[in-house]
Amino acid sequence: MKPTTFKKSSLAVSVSLSLAAGLGVAMPTWAQTEQDNAEKKIEVIQVKGIRGSLIRSMDLKRQSSGVVDAISAEEMGKFPDTNLAESLQRITGVSVSRANGEGSQITVRGFGPEFNLITLNGRQMPGTGYTRSYNLENIASEGVNTLEVFKTARADVPSGGLGATVNIVTSRPFQRPGQHFTVTGKAIHDTSNEQGDDVTPEFSAVYSNTFDDDMFGVGFTFSHQERDFQKQQANIQGWQANVDLQSLDDGSVIDPRPLDADGNRVGNHFFPKDMNYSIEDLERERTNGQVTLQYAPIDDIVVTLDYTASRAITGSNSIGWGIWNEFGGNINGYELDENGTALFADISGNDASFTANRSTTEVTARSVGLNVDWQINDQWQVAVDYHDSNNETDNGADDGLGSAGQVILGSDQLINKIYDYREGDIPHALVNWKNGTTTLAPSEIDSNFSQFIYSPGESDIKQAQLHSEWYNDSFDIPLIRVQFGGSHTEQTMTGFTAWSGLRGGPGFNPAFPEIFPDNMFTYHETGDLLDQFAGGGSDLQPGYYYTYDFDEAIARQLAYLTEDVVGDNVYSIDPFFDGIDSQNTVEEQTQSLYLQTQWEFDVANYYVQVNAGLRYEQTDVTSIVRQRVEQQVNWESASEWIMQYAEGGTNNFLTQEGDYDILLPMIDAKVDLTDDLVARVSWGKTMSRAPLGNLAGGRSLTGSPKPGSRTGAQGNPNLLPFESTNLDLSLEYYYSEGSYASLGYFKKDVDNFIQTTITETTIDGLHDILDGPRYREAVAAIEGRGEQATSDAIYNEMLALGYGNGEGKIEPSSDDPLIVWNISQPQNTDSKAVDGFEVALQHLFGESGFGVGVNATFVDGDVEFDSESLVQQAPLTGLSDSANFQAFYEKDGLSVKVTYAWRDSYLIGVGQDQGSSDAPPQYSDTYGQWDISVNYDIDEHITVFAEGVNLNNETERGYGRYEEQFLFARQYGPRYTLGARYSF
Repeated sequence: MKPTTFKKSSLAVSVSLSLAAGLGVAMPTWAQTEQDNAEKKIEVIQVKGIRGSLIRSMDLKRQSSGVVDAISAEEMGKFPDTNLAESLQRITGVSVSRANGEGSQITVRGFGPEFNLITLNGRQMPGTGYTRSYNLENIASEGVNTLEVFKTARADVPSGGLGATVNIVTSRPFQRPGQHFTVTGKAIHDTSNEQGDDVTPEFSAVYSNTFDDDMFGVGFTFSHQERDFQKQQANIQGWQANVDLQSLDDGSVIDPRPLDADGNRVGNHFFPKDMNYSIEDLERERTNGQVTLQYAPIDDIVVTLDYTASRAITGSNSIGWGIWNEFGGNINGYELDENGTALFADISGNDASFTANRSTTEVTARSVGLNVDWQINDQWQVAVDYHDSNNETDNGADDGLGSAGQVILGSDQLINKIYDYREGDIPHALVNWKNGTTTLAPSEIDSNFSQFIYSPGESDIKQAQLHSEWYNDSFDIPLIRVQFGGSHTEQTMTGFTAWSGLRGGPGFNPAFPEIFPDNMFTYHETGDLLDQFAGGGSDLQPGYYYTYDFDEAIARQLAYLTEDVVGDNVYSIDPFFDGIDSQNTVEEQTQSLYLQTQWEFDVANYYVQVNAGLRYEQTDVTSIVRQRVEQQVNWESASEWIMQYAEGGTNNFLTQEGDYDILLPMIDAKVDLTDDLVARVSWGKTMSRAPLGNLAGGRSLTGSPKPGSRTGAQGNPNLLPFESTNLDLSLEYYYSEGSYASLGYFKKDVDNFIQTTITETTIDGLHDILDGPRYREAVAAIEGRGEQATSDAIYNEMLALGYGNGEGKIEPSSDDPLIVWNISQPQNTDSKAVDGFEVALQHLFGESGFGVGVNATFVDGDVEFDSESLVQQAPLTGLSDSANFQAFYEKDGLSVKVTYAWRDSYLIGVGQDQGSSDAPPQYSDTYGQWDISVNYDIDEHITVFAEGVNLNNETERGYGRYEEQFLFARQYGPRYTLGARYSF
């Protein structure tokens, strides 16, 4: 190998600048000096707009070590997408999950939100509620300069991003000396809106200035957005496996499953637990602000103080209707498919209802940080960073309720219910009432119950970081620089749940005088409901629903029931009526040290850059749980079983501890095969910590333990983190300005995978009325009369036999068997592997103004859910192929951009509502969305624009083990925006 003289190359300078921005620290003085010298010799032309954003993003990708992708602001105050998650999905390997029709959280290379770390200027951010996942929908894009996605291991980056670490880099005054100001106003029209304003505002302002020869800098960003919209939904809470099928006439059954030698059907069978529909009207406001102060007392020191705050508040009013099937009993006839899934079922018993819900959820976040960057000399640089960040979620922001409230009205006076999913995209649920029709009259609607839940959560992170760099100008070796440092991170998650219990019920009691007049209910037909789905709209059965005013229903129940009903049924909207049901606190302290080195040398005339490093972390976990003492389970109506707790506020307090340490080595090698062709290989370990909610120890049982849903949960503070050993290979061809093609392969071997194990357990003192001697006596009496023993009939028979208490409830006795509970607890299990390919092409057609970008990710692994098995499983959630396309024209002040994002079906998670012991899956169907934006510069200061989101009115659909096991269908609608931007 020929002798080489080592020095800070321009490439190394560029990498340092990128890393400095990524860490949220000021640029090193020596780098600024080299830039200043260069600027004296050449004219710098800043490229704005889409083209400039793509060029800057490509340059960062090319210059970085490892596999790094980025998205850059098109200009000050203008990011490619208003929603940061929607912007991130343009990056190869990144796909988004949606909430309320907007991108919310990201999946990277098949690893979902819990496996990815979001940082703000290099600082770890707290998640929302009980999770580590940061909801990107709650932060505005106007103040963001760059989004960096680190897909391979880095010793100098905070741990937690097994899939990737996404760093949000905000704008800072010293990055653009002088005065700059941008103000933007938008008018948003959401076509789904029915109850709110048809046009809602969005406005933002970004200001930056430097003073006294750039010694002082100040910057601020402010944005406010309002959006009114409607979500239409069909929903099944879950599917029950292998319910008891009574002997039925052959004419009532269609079952294509094969027979064994004894004439029994082979395979599992599944029936829906319910079927319901809803219309939800939502109003959302999101406000973000950031203030940044910078001070450079001398050329070598930069002090940065910043404060970031956000508030997102979402109000929801919804009306729902549907049928309750309990857990698959009382079946009169059915049709199954080859997988054993019910396509049609004739079911007796239980009820149908009309439900009103109201909630107001507020998410507030704030972060204050201080950074001091000192370029000691040409060889040494030190940066100290500290921040205190907090995220609070409050689902009781409604001043009137102080909670999330639900009112359930309806009737159990039915003959049978028909579930039908033999045609169309949405199942139908028809009720044959005892009135001889399929329509319930307002005069026949009674009260079932109401309930109110308050479950706030808070997450807090305090983090101190030290970053040091030494640049080698002293030794004639290929070592360019050494980075080392450490951090101390304290993260705390707290939350509690207060439940009112079932107020004013449960159960439909016609003996009560009428408290809901007929004129309280408004009749509607389903003509425009879910009309984007086959079988929706006017074809939907039932073809009607009632709406009523939530406040009026609450007021009427309160006025009546507080006067005449005694005991636990006294009506109250206070979620603390029965006290706090559970309270969790998880404290996590992590100490970190890292060392990272950069080497540059030639091998056979090929330029090679190597980065090698090691990160060590030690974590201590403390879990403190308060929970109530369970006493017994009462059967309070045909469909409701309610847990009773010990009186006097008796609680259990449990403190548990856990700890672990971990080594995370990494090495990257980059080779310039030609001036345009770059090859990379990266090896390293990354990790993601267990979900915070899983670390909360203690045991809790469901407060409404219906048959088939006697469930509980227990945390595990000794969970080890997911550890992934990663290999990345990539080849990148940069053939023209802003144009490149790349092909990459990745493989991840994940250890300590966390699986939720469900164990059948009995608890002394908790007896089960179901199948006890009194229950069997009631069943025998009913069947002796030749009647069907539905849950309604059994409950009423037990009351007739004198087994109810003074309040008409049935209490357990010592002769009853103990309840068998399905207790779920997370535990570390086996290893799993994922691999895949990423391909990307970005091409700018010279000076024509046209450009195109396309990328795709193909992933595979041994982490799929086995739908044929009822054994508990621990698959990887979020694994799916994805692809993105964008085409644009930008010239002479006009820019037009069209984008398409596609994601294949993927596993959302394991476990469905109204839980089952077999822990069934939830899948999201394929999703593809078209967006467009048009901008026109009237002059150098004023730009007008129009945007369209979800132009193809794409819908969302989910299913269980098989596509025929419908879980949800959601319909929103396109959104359109008109706006203007003024800059100077």
